[in-house]
Amino acid sequence: MKTLTVLTGAGISAESGIATFRDANGLWEGHDVMEVATPEGFGRNPELVLEFYNQRRRQLHTVHPNFGHATLAAMEQDYRIHIVTQNVDDLHERAGSSHVLHLHGELLKVRSTQDPNYIIDWPGDLHWGDIDQKGAQLRPHIVWFGEEVPALEQALHYVQQADAVVVIGTSLQVYPAAGLIHYARPGVPLFYIDPKPASLYDVANPLEIISESATIGVPLLWEKLKKVL
Repeated sequence: MKTLTVLTGAGISAESGIATFRDANGLWEGHDVMEVATPEGFGRNPELVLEFYNQRRRQLHTVHPNFGHATLAAMEQDYRIHIVTQNVDDLHERAGSSHVLHLHGELLKVRSTQDPNYIIDWPGDLHWGDIDQKGAQLRPHIVWFGEEVPALEQALHYVQQADAVVVIGTSLQVYPAAGLIHYARPGVPLFYIDPKPASLYDVANPLEIISESATIGVPLLWEKLKKVL
């Protein structure tokens, strides 16, 4: 069975009603990104940051996977699929995908501010004063700006082992995620699904662009893959 590595971003979740990460003004639903997505912001105003993610978590409980998510899950009947997502939602998992790696963390989990290995499921609100077993404050299990990306090495491995690499709903302009496609083996085909695809620079591998949303583009991809893999 051929292996497919799929890199997904905010675009695929936007079709389910989840707001994309930030707008042109650098705001995330009215908040300065640096105030709600950095360790410094959390240090200055932890209650604001915790409530911001509580709101995101509540919203996540109101949305559902879309046909793009569902089709990726269904494609596992034909391919071994590793999804590497920049999204912090659980829509891939809810759609039925078996192997999902979250580069930027998971909204429905929290971790200790003292022990980075203490990570637990947390579906509800997180408040100042919620602590781990040793008394340390809990924080969102989100990779904030300026923090290391622990899953990056595994993501690189998935790309290096893939027989085809697919990019869905992301411009791949933010590093380190932006560099992942360059680790595909020579000759491995790349597919890029986005209604407004960005320019992917210095791509040596064969590249096919599908200028559609994920709900339309992923089924088209499945048909195309049957001819090349």
